Amino acid sequence: MRILIPLLLAAVLLAACGGSIEPTAAVSGSSGSNSATGLTISGNPPASVVSGQTYSFVPITTAQGGTLVFSIGNLPAWASFNTSTGALTGTPGNGDLGTDSNILISVSDGALSASLPAFSITISPSATGTSNATGSASLSWTPPTQNTDGSTLTDLVGYTIFYGTSASALTQSIQLASSSATSYVVDNLSAGTYYFSIAAYTSDGTQSAQSNIGSKTIP
Repeated sequence: MRILIPLLLAAVLLAACGGSIEPTAAVSGSSGSNSATGLTISGNPPASVVSGQTYSFVPITTAQGGTLVFSIGNLPAWASFNTSTGALTGTPGNGDLGTDSNILISVSDGALSASLPAFSITISPSATGTSNATGSASLSWTPPTQNTDGSTLTDLVGYTIFYGTSASALTQSIQLASSSATSYVVDNLSAGTYYFSIAAYTSDGTQSAQSNIGSKTIP
């Protein structure tokens, strides 16, 4: 399976800290499929979020035909779910601290369905014990134009931004379902140092290597 490299022949600019990012390690995620119809669903839902910060996850799907309808089991009380896109979003508060378990996202084409493995989301308190998210980091990049085999990239559909408070554990992610996106502002960041990287993905669910890691400190 080919893996495209994001930002090939160009740097990703992390505007927040003035550094550049180059692609390095590969990224993998969970997936489910129904080979009888070619219907697949994949993605790597963030396993945690800090109280007062925005959680966002959009699964990647492929299908040979039909209208896709998404469903979810055990939707967290603080979150909302889009049955047209499969987007799971929300901002938990201090009253939501703890773990929401056995969340199950599925997709159907009207005949058969596919599901992601069940997952959990842990909500942890902010550093002060209250929501104090006021900082932001601006990311910008040059879209990739080639696959690793040198062929022209024609099926780019979006990007995944990975971030967290540890360079070795980028536990939160934001998926941008837009091939034309070249920048994004990660907001609602509490005080502390945050680390960022980015990957691109195609219409068949193939995800590129992650870029190198950039950082920004929120005072």
